[in-house]
Parts: sequence; structure tokens; C-alpha cells
Amino acid sequence: MDVARKSSGAKYEYLLFDLDDTLYPMSSGLNLACRKNIEEYMLQHLQIEESEVPRMCLQLYREYGTTMAGLKALGYEFDNDQFHACVHGRLPYDALKPDLVLRNLLLSMPQRKIIFTNGDEAHAAQVLSRLCLEDCFEGIICFETLNPPSHLQPVDFITAPDDDDIEHAPEATVTDCIGSNLSPKSPILCKPSVEAIEAAIRIANVDPQKTIFFDDSARNIASGKGSRTSYSYCWEFRAREEGQQLEQFIQSTAVETVVHA
Repeated sequence: MDVARKSSGAKYEYLLFDLDDTLYPMSSGLNLACRKNIEEYMLQHLQIEESEVPRMCLQLYREYGTTMAGLKALGYEFDNDQFHACVHGRLPYDALKPDLVLRNLLLSMPQRKIIFTNGDEAHAAQVLSRLCLEDCFEGIICFETLNPPSHLQPVDFITAPDDDDIEHAPEATVTDCIGSNLSPKSPILCKPSVEAIEAAIRIANVDPQKTIFFDDSARNIASGKGSRTSYSYCWEFRAREEGQQLEQFIQSTAVETVVHA
């Protein structure tokens, strides 16, 4: 295909793709299964009151982008790998089938293509493998990329929270914090924070002026527009037989839109 251009003649050279509910439809059931696993983890491992779990799970997701980031912000201590193993390790990945139409579409595009997900590395690898898309992307920016283990050096442009601030911060509760302007900052870096998106741009080594960001979340897209990424689009997954519309879209003049692919 012709190299994608906008009306000014500049080329799009980079495509950042979200993973979950973007490369496959929400109807797969993984989204609901993931929420169920998170709620079970909160109940069984964090001993959160059962009646509070569903509301708290949703509120933290809305406030912080992921429930995990919200739990960390409120001071809950747990192992990240254990959390991901419990939440993602038991997902019904069998529901995902090879998507050869999407595969051929992605492989036909000359742009650099990179996955940018809040999920962990093992989850991303499982999804891409099940969809038969693992060789369609040159790399994956995931939870571990933005949140390296404490014994490793963090990415040089991510500022770690001050230890004194953590030790002496007053204990917060959901009632005190959720939905207020005083919500504690999470030590987890993830979408939809502008900092996470700008970190991903730098890690991927892409020119934000020549990058398109595809995500199913309008909130993530709004943050992309607030970062140095000039063009961000909400890709609403539709029937796969309409997949050629993605290629047509990238070739068209850039406008904020919803892409049915």
C-alpha cells in the first residue's frame, strides 16, 4: 500500500496499538473474566469486605486506569507477579482464535507497529500468540516496561516516588480518596496518564508527530491528545470483514474519529 499521508504530505511512520478489546472484540469474554478474577483477588488475598469489592474495583479503575494501580495508591501491598498470575493466568484464552484477516492487514502496512498495553508481558504474549499476530509487531510496551522491578534501574525519564513521601503519607481509604481531587498518586505507571503515554513514546523511540495511537478507550485517547502524540484514534472493534477500513483510514486525512475495523 502507499505510505500513509495526511493532507500536509507528512508520513505516518509509527502505529501504537492497544491490546485488549482493541485487537480482539469485547465479546470474547476476557474482559468480564478479568474483572471477576480481580474481584476474587481483592476478596481472597487483600481481605477487602465482599460487599465493597465490586464498587471499589470499578471506582479504582475509573480513577487510576487500572484497579491494580488504584489498590497500590491506597497502600495495599502485594506482589505484582502474583497479582498478574491470578488475574490473567486464569483467563479463557481459548476464546481467542487466529485472526488471519487482521494478520494480513497488519503485515501489509509499512509502518513500525508496536503494542502498548497496561497488561503484563505474559498476558500480551498469550493474546498475540492466540491471535497469530506475534510477528506483526516489532515490540511490546507493557506493565514491566513502565514498571521495572525495584532491583532494576527504572527508565531514566520515569521519576520514582519519594521514599519519605510514601513512609509518612497518611493512610487513605476509598471513601476519602476516590472521586476527589486529593486522590493519592499511584506508584504504578499506566494509561491513561499522560506520563505513561509520553514514556511509551520515548521507549519506542518514535516521532510523536508521525504516530497514530489506536485504543478502544476514549479516556486513553484523550490522554494521547494531551501528550506529544499528535494523532490518536479510538478504534471500535467491529466485524472483521470490515478490516480493510483500517488501511483506508490511515491513508486518509487525519481527523479524530472512531475506526470500525
